[in-house]
Amino acid sequence: MSTFSDQGPDTDSDTEQGLTARLRDFVDAHDIEWARTVVDDLEALDHAVYGAVAEASTPTLDSALRRLTKLADNSKLWFGIAAATALVGGRRGRRAALDGVIAIGITSFVVNQPIKRLMPRKRPDREHFAVSVGRQVPLPTSPSFPSGHSASAFAFANAMGGELPWAAFPVHFLAGAVAYSRVHTGVHFPADAMVGALLGAGVGDVVGTVRRHRRERELRGSVTVP
Repeated sequence: MSTFSDQGPDTDSDTEQGLTARLRDFVDAHDIEWARTVVDDLEALDHAVYGAVAEASTPTLDSALRRLTKLADNSKLWFGIAAATALVGGRRGRRAALDGVIAIGITSFVVNQPIKRLMPRKRPDREHFAVSVGRQVPLPTSPSFPSGHSASAFAFANAMGGELPWAAFPVHFLAGAVAYSRVHTGVHFPADAMVGALLGAGVGDVVGTVRRHRRERELRGSVTVP
């Protein structure tokens, strides 16, 4: 099972057609002028937010978020939480951990294969935006859209939180911090992180719901009527 490190399929930055370019081609081909304006405005907003984050002086956060984003590489953070939950959480903890791991695996395939390949986007130019060297991590070679770290974080959080409601807030807070860390360290635009989080959350919800319904059917089937 593949896991997220934002190291998906390599792309040739000189020849790849960017995500926004593809969107513009689509709206031009269908003569949707208002949609082109929306695409341009959203891209401008995305770059503006990225630039604002890059300009902020946050030396304490820089170090903490750099360590956090590295800890989330290859889903190490989530697998560690899953292992701890399975060990101390009893039967329900083991179910929650399994749901989270399954959600990561499914999301990893969906994001790294069809989405990153079909809708490539170049990584941010950290030099252009003057991202502080002190907060940077190695820039992945895979397309920027969507953020794999964000997707895996919310896939795990939603799947696990559905089974263990008491864990929902802390694990979602941590997932949000990981998603933001990808923007803070300069490796993703905000839209990459937001879309990745939404995709992962959707998969996590589906995995958790399907598995809970399946367990309910099994329990009903095991009940014998006198």
